[in-house]
Amino acid sequence: METTALKEKLKQQIIESLNLTDLKPADIKDDEELFGGGLGLDSIDSLELIVLLNREYGITIKDPKEGRKVLTDINTMADYIEQHRTK
Repeated sequence: METTALKEKLKQQIIESLNLTDLKPADIKDDEELFGGGLGLDSIDSLELIVLLNREYGITIKDPKEGRKVLTDINTMADYIEQHRTK
């Protein structure tokens, strides 16, 4: 899958998984922080995103430090998926 298409799909999956019904994929910038100031996601959301990565892309993240790095923004998530996906 092309990187741009993957990023758009990922944005849609995040919106659906986290029930962010007031957002559209275009509202999420590729380099916008997902946690803290950016989208303002929290630790529960990070667990949901880790489950999403496992379910949709066959990626298992066990180390919390690795999870924090991977879930920084859409760009880092897409890069990680492209390098580690099994589905």
